[in-house]
Amino acid sequence: MAFENLSSRLQMALRRVTGRGALNEKDIEEMMREIRLSLLEADVNLKVIRTFLNNIKAEALGEKILKGLNPGQQVVKVVLDQLVETLGSETSELNLKKAGLSVLMTVGLQGSGKTTAIAKLGKQLKKDNKKVLFIAADVYRPAAIEQLETLGEQTAIFVYQEGLKKATDIVKNGLKHARENNFDVVIIDTAGRLEIDEEMMAELKAVKALSEPDEILLTLDAMMGQQAANVGLSFHEQLGCTGVIITKIDGDTRGGAALSIKEIAKIPIKFSSTGEKLTDFEVFHPERMAKRILGMGDVVTLVEEVSENITEAEAMSLMEKMMSGNYNYNDLLKQFKMIKRMGSLSRILGFLPGMRQLRKQMSEVDDNQLLRIEALVFSMTNKERENPNLIKKSYSRRKRIALGAGLTVNDVNKLIESLEAQSQMVKQIQSNPHAPFKANPPQKKRKGKGRNKRRFPF
Repeated sequence: MAFENLSSRLQMALRRVTGRGALNEKDIEEMMREIRLSLLEADVNLKVIRTFLNNIKAEALGEKILKGLNPGQQVVKVVLDQLVETLGSETSELNLKKAGLSVLMTVGLQGSGKTTAIAKLGKQLKKDNKKVLFIAADVYRPAAIEQLETLGEQTAIFVYQEGLKKATDIVKNGLKHARENNFDVVIIDTAGRLEIDEEMMAELKAVKALSEPDEILLTLDAMMGQQAANVGLSFHEQLGCTGVIITKIDGDTRGGAALSIKEIAKIPIKFSSTGEKLTDFEVFHPERMAKRILGMGDVVTLVEEVSENITEAEAMSLMEKMMSGNYNYNDLLKQFKMIKRMGSLSRILGFLPGMRQLRKQMSEVDDNQLLRIEALVFSMTNKERENPNLIKKSYSRRKRIALGAGLTVNDVNKLIESLEAQSQMVKQIQSNPHAPFKANPPQKKRKGKGRNKRRFPF
C-alpha cells in the first residue's frame, strides 16, 4: 500500500490521544514527537515538517480542544485537516477547453514513468468521450517513440510521429494534424534527461512557446522522496508547471514526495499512478488520500472503482448466489475476476477504514496467486465446481486437481478453506437482524386439517 510506513506511524501517534476523556499539554507534546519522527522517516522536507507541526500545535493546544468534549477526536480532526492542507487542500481538475483543441504538455526526468503516465491519462480522457492524440516529441531516449506507439495501440489512441526529427517541427506538424482531424485533446510526450540541464530546458521552452499548452504536467517519481519537490521547483521556475502526475505511488511506503511537492514547488498534484496496469490511474483527492493515510478509509473512491469495473447486475447476481447457500467454485472464480478488474486485493482493502492489520495479512494475495486459483478451478470437472463437497471429501480428487494445475494438494486445501470462509461470512451476515441483504426466509408451517405431509414436506 502507498505510504504504508507513514500511515502506520501516524496512526500509532494518534492512538496516544484518542479515547481519552481529558488531555494536557504533555499528551500533545508526546503525540507531536511521534508525528515528527514519522515525517522524518517518511523523507518529508524539513520546512514542510516545521509548518505542519507548528500549525497542529497552535490548534491542538487551544482551550477549545483541551477543555472541550472528546478532545482526542478533535486533535485527530486537526491532524487530518493539516494533512489535507499539506497534500493540496482541494482537488485540482484538469484545465480543458469546452470547445476546440486542448493541448497538454508533459515534462519530467528520464525514468519518472512519463510515457506510461501519458498512456494512462489518455485512456482516462477517452472514458470522458474525448478524441485524443499523442505526439511523440521525445527524440533522444532510445525506443521512446516505439514505446509510445505500443501504448497507443493498447489504448486505441493514434500516435503522431516523424521519427528522430527536430522536436519543435514534430510538435508543429502534430498540432496541425490534430486540428485538421478534429481531435479534442493532444498530449505531447517531451524528452526527459537523467538530470536537468540548459539544453533540455531550452527545448522545452521552445515547445511551450510553439504549442501554447493549456496544461504543463510534470511527472514525478514518488520513490524520490523529498528530492522530488526540488526537481518540481526547478521545472516550475522555468516552465510554469500547472500540475503534477505522481507516479509509482503504489511502491512508495514513505510519502515524502507527495507531502513535500505542494508546499515547496507550489504545484498541485492532479493525478496519481497507482500500479503497473493502464487502469491504475486516478485523480488525486487530497482529503481522500489524507483519510487513507490516517486509516479512515476512502469509501467514496471504492464506490467509484466498483461502479466503473462491476455492473450492478453482476454484483446483485453474485450476492444472491452467496446468500442462497449454493456458492461454488464457479462463483468464486467470477468474484476473483471482478477483483482483478479493480487491481490488487490489498489495494481494495486500503479503501476501507480500520483495515491496516488485515491488509498486512492479505499483502501476499497478488495477481499470481489469483492466477493459481484460476488454474485450480480450471482443473476441476463441471460437477466438482458446482458441488464443493465432492472435492472436500475426496483426497484422490484433490490430488488430481493439484496435478492438473501444477500445484500441490495443500494449495487445493487452502482454496477449500477460502470458499468455506466466505460461506461462513455469509452465514454471519444472515444472522444479523439488520443485514441489508437477506435471502428469502423459508415458509412457515401452517396448521390445519387435511394436510398432506408427503405432498407438502415443508
